[in-house]
Amino acid sequence: MPLMDVALNAFVIMSGFWESPWLLLIFAAGAAYLGAKAVEVIPFTRRIIERREAERG
Repeated sequence: MPLMDVALNAFVIMSGFWESPWLLLIFAAGAAYLGAKAVEVIPFTRRIIERREAERG
């Protein structure tokens, strides 16, 4: 189970980072930015956004 060992080790290392509220805020801001960019890039979500904008006028 070497893959499981690597995954568990990553969780243990990352758990130390999550104790700091500043790192959580930085991580949340980065995730929000990347999520917004992903929505623009994925064709299915882009069509949904274009339909909503077309309905508004």
